[in-house]
Amino acid sequence: MPFGKYKGVLLVKLPEFYLVWYKNKGFPQGKLGRQMELMLEIKVNGLENLIYPLVRK
Repeated sequence: MPFGKYKGVLLVKLPEFYLVWYKNKGFPQGKLGRQMELMLEIKVNGLENLIYPLVRK
């Protein structure tokens, strides 16, 4: 996340409530907003464990 309370945190590690809050407020424009919206869908469906192996250490 490039800004805010969770600056420097990977999108997959953002809390679901934060992404829901952004959904209600309106996701940012552009690539980041699309990624955040997709990450919310992944978390809602319980698929975040599929993302963790793709994260570089």
